[in-house]
Amino acid sequence: MGIRFVASLIGIAVGLLLSGAVLNKFSLNATAVIEATLVFWLIHLGVQVLALRVLVRQPSIALAGLLALASTTVSLIIVNAIVSGLTITGIQTYVLATLIIWAMTSISDVVGRRMIRTRRRERR
Repeated sequence: MGIRFVASLIGIAVGLLLSGAVLNKFSLNATAVIEATLVFWLIHLGVQVLALRVLVRQPSIALAGLLALASTTVSLIIVNAIVSGLTITGIQTYVLATLIIWAMTSISDVVGRRMIRTRRRERR
């Protein structure tokens, strides 16, 4: 559980930092990285749980991926409204930042799962 939590936070932080570095209309300061990462994680988790448990009864892989992108977008919009050191302007910036953050969180999730599998094998 701890590995997945840390991997998720790292993925979000890297996604935010990469978005800030690559996108002209995406800016954040050092304090905002920490705040945005924590707030984003909480909101993203809540939106995904709500979507998967309430809105969709049996998600397919494609639908789960689409829900992950949608929850990333919703989380990003809410975080932009809440965190004072984060500024995102323009729809194109939201779309690109969503893709960057989604990709980084997906990669961190895969890395976290592999670390868990490795630890389980070592314990046997």
